[in-house]
Amino acid sequence: MFLSCGDTLFDLFVHPGKVVGDVHLDGHVGGSPLNVALGLSRLGDRAGYLCKNSTDLFGERIRAYLDINGVLLDWIVSTPLNSTLAIVQLDAGGSANYVFHIHGTADVSLETCELPESFPDDLDVLHVASYSTVTEPTASTLLALIRRESGRRLISYDPNLRLQIEPDVDIWRTRFKEIAACSDLIKASDEDVAMIRGVEGKARAADVDAFAADAIGTGATLVMITRGSEGASVYCADGRHVDVPGIIVDVQDTVGAGDTFQAASLHWLKANGAIVDGKLDPEDADLAELANFAASAAAITCERAGADLPTLADVERFRAGRSAG
Repeated sequence: MFLSCGDTLFDLFVHPGKVVGDVHLDGHVGGSPLNVALGLSRLGDRAGYLCKNSTDLFGERIRAYLDINGVLLDWIVSTPLNSTLAIVQLDAGGSANYVFHIHGTADVSLETCELPESFPDDLDVLHVASYSTVTEPTASTLLALIRRESGRRLISYDPNLRLQIEPDVDIWRTRFKEIAACSDLIKASDEDVAMIRGVEGKARAADVDAFAADAIGTGATLVMITRGSEGASVYCADGRHVDVPGIIVDVQDTVGAGDTFQAASLHWLKANGAIVDGKLDPEDADLAELANFAASAAAITCERAGADLPTLADVERFRAGRSAG
């Protein structure tokens, strides 16, 4: 079983109105680790979500959406605090620009005393990501949880930096070091790599290699770097390294693509025997097949509006179609 933890919000997509001063909003459940739980469930895995969720209109929709998608709700803490809202505007290439309304909201208010004392024995993976790892008190709560469970479960981590929420990069870097020290699997975008390493502009191949080497040096077994349409790379602690090309599709938007890659990677590792009893053992794993499977899933999400993650049948059809073509 998988348990993802953290961000719980609504993405509100902006569509200009017909007259000046008129704006239309199209809302969809969002949040990086929430998308990972959703993606795992749609791929056929048992997945739960741990968060503090509002009882307001948005929070009730979030809870119902998770439920209808088969995500286990046992670890959701309810609160009357408002839900986090992200205002999303897409550029011409489908990339998202965010403005967050997050002060004092539900998902950033999880306290350590609200954590469950224990988890089921069949919980293999604990995943954390994004702004909930740097926004207090949830940030310290999740760090305490990771430290408590490290060694008992596989710890999966995606820093997914959001400078619109926390503009101090040093805070992100400090928390990255703390969580990475407990993590078995780390996935990051090349943009994350550039910010964490203090690189001006785009991360170069040498920057990505150095980032992966540092992460493996602190204890990670697998490090995965996504580069959008340019593909992805996977690094293993046993010295293996693969690069796979990007998959060209008709992009509607890129919202949720990285989360899809993460969910699909975790699914593939579990389905192919690389995750057993909370331990990651990729010795016999085909890293290129892992990356291609995850990239295919992410490409499907890019073809859809909003974070609409694929099912396993969707991924299999997509890959079969590409092979036939």
